[in-house]
Amino acid sequence: MDLHLKDQVVLVTGGSTGLGRAISTMLAAEGAKVAINFVVNPDVAKSLAVELTATYGVEALTVYADVSREEDVLAMFDEIERYLGPVDALVNNAACVDNSNCADLSLDEFRKCVDVNLQGMFLCSREAIRRLIARGAKVPPAQSLVPPAQSLVPPAQSIGRIVNVASQAAVRGSMHGKTAYDMTKAGMCGFTRSLAYEVGVHGINVNAILPGFMYTDIIAKEIDANLDATKRRSLLNRIAHVDEVAQVAVFLCSDRASYMIGASVDVSGGMALH
Repeated sequence: MDLHLKDQVVLVTGGSTGLGRAISTMLAAEGAKVAINFVVNPDVAKSLAVELTATYGVEALTVYADVSREEDVLAMFDEIERYLGPVDALVNNAACVDNSNCADLSLDEFRKCVDVNLQGMFLCSREAIRRLIARGAKVPPAQSLVPPAQSLVPPAQSIGRIVNVASQAAVRGSMHGKTAYDMTKAGMCGFTRSLAYEVGVHGINVNAILPGFMYTDIIAKEIDANLDATKRRSLLNRIAHVDEVAQVAVFLCSDRASYMIGASVDVSGGMALH
């Protein structure tokens, strides 16, 4: 199925490793121009950009920004616009995880989770929205998803998409530590719903995904230490591959999801059932 993402400019924060890397790769496979945000390991980001261009023939840009810093976010959007064009879709994927129990969590560690996971999402979303609305009148109606003769509904009118990467922990919590992380992920879901009310009228679709356990650098050791028990927490009795989660995020970046807004989509293997 063609997702109509060819030449769409998509920014993926934390886009060079783990789930972000998988999302960036799938977007490139769909023909999108991908802006890969990073804050550490610039060589890893650059290597991915080169790989995406060589494999899929798309433009891929690496762009540094600490998403918790307003000046970095503004500069990031300016750079993307200068080299790739205005951002059509944003994936708020950058994340900070702290495994400490609440009693052991320092204020600085707590604030770092809030700064990256919540403030970063807010700053990137706000800048994306401002720019999308400013140019919205210049954006033609999206291509109809079916030929006109067969269409029973008018063409989609979306001018932009925002996808927030939350977690099943937003609704279930974590069994061991992660109180700050879980709080911020629940906040992401609340932000998604409230923002949808604000910007839907402008043709901006805002949704979230709730992944469960998957093999990424952040939690691979934790999964392996309790593999059987972790598998049993999924109704499918297995750990997700990052591609299984990434494809849902990519779908939400496309106009195939034109009538989805304010949703928190469970991609947790059933962990987030509630």
